Amino acid sequence: MNVVASAPEGLEKYLAEEISDLGGFKIRINKRFINFECDHPTLYRVHFYSRLAFRFYREIASFTCFDRQSLYEGVRDSFNWLDWLHYEKTFNVQVTGRTSSLSHTHFTALEVKNSITDLQQSVWNKRSNISLDNPHFIIHLHLNNNKAIISLQSSLESLHKRGYRPAVGNAPLKENLASGLIKTTKWNGKSPLIDIMCGSGTFLIEAVNQFLEVPINIDQVYLFENWLDFRKDIYLNEKNKAKNKIINYAKLPKIIGCEINPKVFDQAKVNISLAGLENYIELINNDFLELQSKFMPGIIICNPPYGKKLGDENELIFLYEKMGIFLKNHFSGWEFWLLSGNPKLTKYLKMKASLKIPVSNGGIDCRWIKYLIR
Repeated sequence: MNVVASAPEGLEKYLAEEISDLGGFKIRINKRFINFECDHPTLYRVHFYSRLAFRFYREIASFTCFDRQSLYEGVRDSFNWLDWLHYEKTFNVQVTGRTSSLSHTHFTALEVKNSITDLQQSVWNKRSNISLDNPHFIIHLHLNNNKAIISLQSSLESLHKRGYRPAVGNAPLKENLASGLIKTTKWNGKSPLIDIMCGSGTFLIEAVNQFLEVPINIDQVYLFENWLDFRKDIYLNEKNKAKNKIINYAKLPKIIGCEINPKVFDQAKVNISLAGLENYIELINNDFLELQSKFMPGIIICNPPYGKKLGDENELIFLYEKMGIFLKNHFSGWEFWLLSGNPKLTKYLKMKASLKIPVSNGGIDCRWIKYLIR
């Protein structure tokens, strides 16, 4: 089957590597998504092990589409709806993209819905209901250059939600973005990892779970369970393998999170406990200036305020100056990775970057910057 996986912008190639490792093939990288082909076991497996994908979409049909009529007829004739979508099953339609005469996504979605329900009505004299909150099927239409692609969305929720994070700070980092950023550092679990402003703990939780290949979203109910060719035997086999996977936490190095705000520190404690990692991540409720380098050199990560959502820019200049001085004085030989949404502030670190990776964080154009502390 042909599948599309949506990705955090800037991390598409890392999602492609992950999908390849999980069994996907014929992978093509695009902006904010990748295309790949896979079999049923791989489709089910990527839902349990992909740490970077937001969603998966299975492409089921494509056709030339110029206007309302070609859309209506193309949807109706390009796929075997009557076998797949019984009138007792609910669905909704989501649309991205546009053509010159189909520029309103709500109107376009309505036309897709009408095409399918009119077909049902003509055969059964009954039709599916639309459900926005809990449908059996989510039908996705993408329009581009007078071409329409119809896909089935495989999950109701975005897969970046792992379930361990009811408590988040004011500017939370999405779990899949955190995981992707960790992946770029090539941290291999053999050296210490420290987050000097750990917030609600997302970076550290994702780093540990990624290194140990801990399965995610195992008990979620997936929309692909409603598909005509759903293979329950294969799905349960993959699910059982994921559930029974032996995780060797003993091989973890020193992992430390530092958070000065008591309320946010408590949030991090809750999240780390829900992730089952309270015995493996050390949390310190203190200023990072109190940290001492007692270990072999490793990696320091940080997602500080940018002055966009949190903190006033002028007040933050002093924070960045302090950070640069502290790291150079106490952590020589370590790698430092900083997520920056404000290039004016990073210059106050007075450190020379060795790598900058463009990424988007909550709509903010950011750089994931690597420094070698000397």
